[in-house]
Amino acid sequence: MHPPAPVAPPTPLRSRSFLLLLVCTLGGFTGYVLLLPIVAMWAVRGGAGELAAGAVNGTFMLVTVLTQLGMPWLLARIEHRTALGLGVLLIGLPAPLYAATAQLPGLLAISGVRGIGFGLLTVAGSALVAELVPPAVRGRAAGLYGLAVGLPNVAFLPAGVWLAQHIGFQALFWTAGLVPAATAAMAFGIARTTSRGPRASGRFPRALLSPWATMTAGALAAGGLVAFLPLAVGSGTSSVALLAFGATTLLGRWLAGQIGDRAGRRQVLVPSVLLAGLGAALVAVGAGDESALAVPGAALLGAGFGAMQNVTLVAMFDTTSSGTASTAWNIAYDGGNGLGSVGFGMLITLSGYPTAFAAAATLILLCIPLASRSR
Repeated sequence: MHPPAPVAPPTPLRSRSFLLLLVCTLGGFTGYVLLLPIVAMWAVRGGAGELAAGAVNGTFMLVTVLTQLGMPWLLARIEHRTALGLGVLLIGLPAPLYAATAQLPGLLAISGVRGIGFGLLTVAGSALVAELVPPAVRGRAAGLYGLAVGLPNVAFLPAGVWLAQHIGFQALFWTAGLVPAATAAMAFGIARTTSRGPRASGRFPRALLSPWATMTAGALAAGGLVAFLPLAVGSGTSSVALLAFGATTLLGRWLAGQIGDRAGRRQVLVPSVLLAGLGAALVAVGAGDESALAVPGAALLGAGFGAMQNVTLVAMFDTTSSGTASTAWNIAYDGGNGLGSVGFGMLITLSGYPTAFAAAATLILLCIPLASRSR
């Protein structure tokens, strides 16, 4: 009789806590993405104009960023898993209330509450990536987390409009509420965490500047691409280009984690910046007509931007506390996307589509010295 062989503990990327984080993230982002284009449509049906309808999503994002700014303070006082579970709940529970009103004040209030939830989810979720796995596999962990964030965008962004047309707005509001609510409880199955990185200092360290600026430049270009590519090249070409952009962004974010953990992050970040800049330049050449260059350009920009997302996040984790790093990264992502839409609109009005995309390409390529200095 031999004693049973000891069972090896699961690897960090297959641990129960990390898998529960991925499930919670999928549930929260599904509830967010399903209603992203729907709430404005619902407001217009209720009699609001397009400007007022746009204010609904604008309020959501404004409250999200304001919440994110306070997350380092909050995560120093409550557990990361508590913030994550609360965030997923606040995205889901208010969603069915949209069915009760199509009036602007009510829609703004509901969107504001959900914006708080999204701010909690985005910062606490990415911070838990650093807390749950050792530094040696953070790149791969961030890549898997990126899949959990990105898959709902690819699958449910177009599905939300289709579902609203076929099952009705009310049923969709309930669906977008129940999915996050069902996964929120899983957050409390995540193990309690103690910070693996440096303690928060109450301010953003100067070492964050290089990865933060690089990430912001990529997000600016991505925000402008998503907002204005259909106008720049026409609906047929832009549909294929945006599909390619979404798919390669996911692939780039995952591959960067696989390669970065083994070869080093600097070896990934500099080529990813070059790739994104080249992609934006190709889009600039093809903008303003039906040129097919927009498709490979969008694909290259997506691949580079996806890799930049992974590497800059992990670089920030190496520099400061998980809460501060996650806050800085999410503000770069969300703020960059918003500023990209506004900035592109101004440049297009003054100089046209090719100039706007050429400016985005230049801005990204100017980050090469910063990327080469990132640890």
